[in-house]
Parts: sequence; C-alpha cells; structure tokens
Amino acid sequence: MKIQFTKMHGAGNDFVVLDGIHQTLNLSTEQWRALASRHFGVGADQILIVEKPTRPDVDFRYRIINADGGEVEHCGNGARCFVRFVTDHGLTEKRSVRVEVMNGVITLTLQEDGQVTVDMGPPEFEPARIPFDPDGLPSRQEGNDTVHGLEVNGRTAWISAVSMGNPHAVQVVDDTERFPVREDGPVIEYHAAFPRRVNAGFMQIVDRNTIRLRVFERGAGETLACGTGACAAVVAGIRRGLLDSPVKVHTHGGDLTIGWEGGSAPVMMTGPATTVFEGSIDLDALQARP
Repeated sequence: MKIQFTKMHGAGNDFVVLDGIHQTLNLSTEQWRALASRHFGVGADQILIVEKPTRPDVDFRYRIINADGGEVEHCGNGARCFVRFVTDHGLTEKRSVRVEVMNGVITLTLQEDGQVTVDMGPPEFEPARIPFDPDGLPSRQEGNDTVHGLEVNGRTAWISAVSMGNPHAVQVVDDTERFPVREDGPVIEYHAAFPRRVNAGFMQIVDRNTIRLRVFERGAGETLACGTGACAAVVAGIRRGLLDSPVKVHTHGGDLTIGWEGGSAPVMMTGPATTVFEGSIDLDALQARP
C-alpha cells in the first residue's frame, strides 16, 4: 500500500506530514520508525498526522509520532508546519485554525509573510502535571522559579522543570557549542525524576532578549530546533529573572521568537514553516526493511 506524504521543516526541525483525512494510516510502530528513518525511509525527526477533529469546536486533530515510533503530546515546530500544510493542500481556507492535540487545543495562525504564529497555551509548573518527581533532589530558588539539581555524568545540572504540553528540563549553560549536549542529553531524558522521560534543553543567555538553544528531544535525539523547547527555555529564563519578553531564540536550524507575559498567559511562538518536497512511499517495502 502506498501513502502520500509531504516533507517539511520548521527551522530545520524536519517532518513527514500525512493527510489522515483522505487516506488510511494504520501503520505499526516498526513502520512509523522505518518511515522516519534517514536510511530506510523518508527521514524525519517526527511524523505529523492531520485528522478530522473529535470535537465540534475545533478544525482539525493533530497527532505526532516521534522517530522512535512512539506518540507524543506536542511539537511546536510541527504545529507551524501543520497550518501551512492544511492551507497549501486546500483543507481549509482559514488563516487561523484551532487544532486538537493530545493535551488540549492550540490556535495556529498563518501570517501574510509566510511566518506562522502558534498560541501554545500557558506553561505548566505543577510537578505532577509535567510529570516530574522532585523527591530527594536538591533545590534552590532563582527568581520566581525553584530549580532542582540532577546528577548528570559527574556534574549537577540545575534544571527548571516545565511542561508545554510535553515535559522539559531546561538548564542554563555558558556556551551551547562547547557544552556536551549529546552526552548529557540522554542521561537527562531517562532520569528517574521524569517518569515519562523528558526533553533536555541547554540555554545560553546572550542578553535579556536573546538566547542560544540546543535541545535533546525525547525519542528523537538532538534536533536542529525544538518549538516547545524554545518556549520552555524562554519561560524558564523569564521565571529565573534572566530574560524579558519577547525573546529571540537562535537554534542551529534558524530563529524563533517567543513571547510570554507570565502567569497563566499563553506562550506565543512565531517562526518559519517550509515545504521541501512531496511524494509517495510503499509501506510494504518499508515493512520488509531490516
């Protein structure tokens, strides 16, 4: 069976986008992994699925499959690609759509210049809702945030735990290019304090409105950009008293702009969404791959 796909990226964070409204997508975990494989499939950090909504007050349902074949709650860069996809493919005439995700509803707006603004909703700090178990961890107050110490490869990583619909552990580092992200990232991802694993963010403060960021994503490894990671990092920096909204976030894949007014205000993310190519792929051939 062949399926149609579109390859897209948001600031280098790349996706296979599938129309689940006009084609049936009953893939196994192994097939999802093969589709995301850069050697045996199309290649992607995540696979994004456009579906009909399950509730009357939204326009679409949005599902995200990680490169490891597991479904996850949210993907900010993917959300921007999502609205570009449904607009370009004639699935909606609206410039702004409400989209159902695993943990709620987000609003996506395609700007006249092609940039996309995503209302990511408010951040979550309640440990049980992240989820995060701080029992037994050292802690200290930084501004309005309580940071916790994780033992990582012989060092203590002081992290802010925050959810943007998915869990993040954000630490401040002196130099993102010199920091051992690929060595520390997996240790943080699987740390026992995060029962559903976590995305590990490494943030360098450039000035009060600018940061550099690398993110080791849960189930995908380090990506060129992470939208929810950028939101989590800016929220953590503002709470720690290090940043002022809005903040320009420099990633290896490009720049994002994040705004947050604090408290229960929504986090607003603006950035690019680009179509790379379209095609079809034979699922049976994927399944036969080693």
